[in-house]
Amino acid sequence: MKPSVKMLIVAGALAATTAVGYAQLRTYTPAEVLGTPTGQTLLQALTVVDQIALKPVEREKLLEGAIKGMLATFEDPYTRYVAPVEAARDAEDQQGEFFGIGVTFVAADANGNGGRIEGVYKGGAAEKAGVRPGDVFLKIDGQDVSKIPQNEIVGKVRGKEGVPVKITFGRGEGSYEVTMTRARVTIVSVQSTVLPGNVGYVALNDFSNLKVLQQFPQVFADFKAKGIDKVVFDLRDNPGGNLCVSTAVVDQFLSSGDIMKVRMRGGEAGSVECPGAGKASNQATDYKGKLVVLTNGGSASASEITAGALQDAGRAQIVGEKTFGKGVVQVVQPLVNGGRAHITFEEWLTPKGRSINKEGIKPNVQVADTRYPKIVTYSGTGVQPGQKVTVTIGERKLETTADAEGKFTFAESPKPRVVPAGDGQAIVDLKTDAQLAKALEVINAK
Repeated sequence: MKPSVKMLIVAGALAATTAVGYAQLRTYTPAEVLGTPTGQTLLQALTVVDQIALKPVEREKLLEGAIKGMLATFEDPYTRYVAPVEAARDAEDQQGEFFGIGVTFVAADANGNGGRIEGVYKGGAAEKAGVRPGDVFLKIDGQDVSKIPQNEIVGKVRGKEGVPVKITFGRGEGSYEVTMTRARVTIVSVQSTVLPGNVGYVALNDFSNLKVLQQFPQVFADFKAKGIDKVVFDLRDNPGGNLCVSTAVVDQFLSSGDIMKVRMRGGEAGSVECPGAGKASNQATDYKGKLVVLTNGGSASASEITAGALQDAGRAQIVGEKTFGKGVVQVVQPLVNGGRAHITFEEWLTPKGRSINKEGIKPNVQVADTRYPKIVTYSGTGVQPGQKVTVTIGERKLETTADAEGKFTFAESPKPRVVPAGDGQAIVDLKTDAQLAKALEVINAK
């Protein structure tokens, strides 16, 4: 039986939404849960570890662990428990603004720890303080954060409006300390520029940010004012997000027809609970010029809804690589403790009924993504401690030194990604971007 679902649906990694009303779902009573041997065993295990474990763990963490384990039994990478702190941060990201210092950053190491600045928003506290891309977080308000998970650093950088935060950054061999006052930061998920030949370029980083609903149409209004009737739409490395944002974006390019289809449990056809019910409408603001869409293996979920709809309608040529292949949708159920449960409950299809899950969207013109060349890594053992190991690849010589046990590893440093500063101005390089160069060739072809 299909529940009555009035919500915005998650079609990607980060978007938070309203969900199936709790009252609509059958509620299990404590007596029902504890009336089974397995339920009694859960309580027994909680009692034992809570009272006699050598290293005590807070009871709330034990219970959260049980929730995580329950959702993990589905063996579905998208069905998961989100803790309250992370859920609150996701809600901020969805609204497209928060209070912070105006930077974007990634983990500083391969284990997801530390933080390295990727982008600095123009006009923000960080730019005024002289923070630059490449700087590394060392301390926040006196606490060493160089080894903690990147996700925890996000929580320490963000805070209440007007409250100062003291941060020590590393730069090269040195470091510096600045105190900045947290202010409102607006997340810019849409970047654009004009390519040679008066071709518009617009990149959408994700569909989680509800401000895309204002930022995306504004780009096309600007294109119209510049007389642009050819556009390259970049969905590369876009992990997805909010389904209803995706259908609104597609509606910018289509004037009629289905945007997607939904399949429920048991193969039952479902409906799209978004404005327009998943169908395109004819609007004065629709872009009707030539269109090419860029995709790669990082284009997932809502990105695939978008690319698939435009491809099925014959509205756009897809250039690049096959997309990731995430064609299932999660409902997000708010929990009593402030956390959220992401539950996979639907599969989405393209307007022509193509299943995308584990299949992806295949491009019309296949071109490899050359922006970030693959790095070379190798490891081994069995040499003398301290011995130098050299591998020759073409004209390059890669060297490393064995450790005290005779083990050695080597990894090339990845090419740093150039990240827009947050002002909506896209940064492109036609010399190193074979996919974008091909997109220009396709869109200019007669």
